[in-house]
Amino acid sequence: AVKFARNGCQEVEFSAEDATRSDWDYLCKVVESVINAGACVINLPDTVGYTTPQEYTDLIKYIKNNVPNIDKAEISVHCHNDLGMAVANSLSAVLAGADQVECTMNGIGERAGNASLEEIVMAIKVRNDIYKVSTNINTKEIYRTSRLVSKLTGIDIQRNKAIVGKNAFAHEAGIHQDGVIKEKSTYEIMKPEDVGIDSSSLVLGKHSGKHGLEKRLIELGYQLTREQIEDIFEKFKVLADKKKEVYDEDLHALVEDKIKFSPSVYEIVSLQVSSGTNITPTATIKLSKNGEIFEDAALGDGPVDAVYKALERITFVKGKLKFYEIKSITESREALGEATVKVYFSNIDKNILGRGVATDVIEASAKAYLDAINKALMYM
Repeated sequence: AVKFARNGCQEVEFSAEDATRSDWDYLCKVVESVINAGACVINLPDTVGYTTPQEYTDLIKYIKNNVPNIDKAEISVHCHNDLGMAVANSLSAVLAGADQVECTMNGIGERAGNASLEEIVMAIKVRNDIYKVSTNINTKEIYRTSRLVSKLTGIDIQRNKAIVGKNAFAHEAGIHQDGVIKEKSTYEIMKPEDVGIDSSSLVLGKHSGKHGLEKRLIELGYQLTREQIEDIFEKFKVLADKKKEVYDEDLHALVEDKIKFSPSVYEIVSLQVSSGTNITPTATIKLSKNGEIFEDAALGDGPVDAVYKALERITFVKGKLKFYEIKSITESREALGEATVKVYFSNIDKNILGRGVATDVIEASAKAYLDAINKALMYM
């Protein structure tokens, strides 16, 4: 298989599935054979997250000492997090002489996930006195990349997640806060700016102009067209009228709601919902498509159910809701709500993620479901 692969490409990686639970002597023979066949990278995965840092170190050293031609290939590691040691195991492998670490942003992956890229990279950077290697990764892009991955996958980042969680640079204990104010290095081993978190958060309001908004969006790393800025400014003014203060998190949400990774076939023109005690929830929705207006209404078990049924009646696209979540983006009663849905469409046999943002949770829910429908229509 390795020889066949080398006929089609210059670099071939051989992955020894479940290497950490394999017989080491047999593993050495396999590694030697595949290198002779042309493998350039030898991956030694901890497939089920079973090993420990010391054990992994010993395995890699054993491979290096007992495979005669190991100098002709690079050693790669791939760790799963079933016992919560994926990052620790990966870093121990680096110390043992591994050349490559396979990892994922936010540690996403099957079961308990994979080794977290951001944690490995920052550990190597902050403790370079120990690891003495470099990754050539621009760490200032870590935070934005983490957010992007979270948005695209629909997997939230836990608040206390190392490096990229909301609490990663938060200090609640009084003595810690006092120490950080006097000297940041007392309790911060790295700066938020190191991973692309702008600590100089600027609060905007309804009196903020278009120039101020555009300047802040550029500072947050967005490169937008004039048309996009105009559209976001209109949404910003609506939001600023509802809220006294607009935070960076709000701006991120407005931009991400505007910049879609798929075209919008249908757009919401208006939405009206009637619900309450002893009332059957009713939703009336008006959508536009290529300048044409479509309107319908539906009853439901709740306001969100009524909205989703009305959307299905208008678009003639029916899905099965598999996941629904609504969360506040910032901390206030007028905060933007972000709805995330996962919808299964049987006619295309796909689960599709949809997102919507609005200060009204029903509107956000409607936008999310319509986002999923619009994406589904791309496959129809």
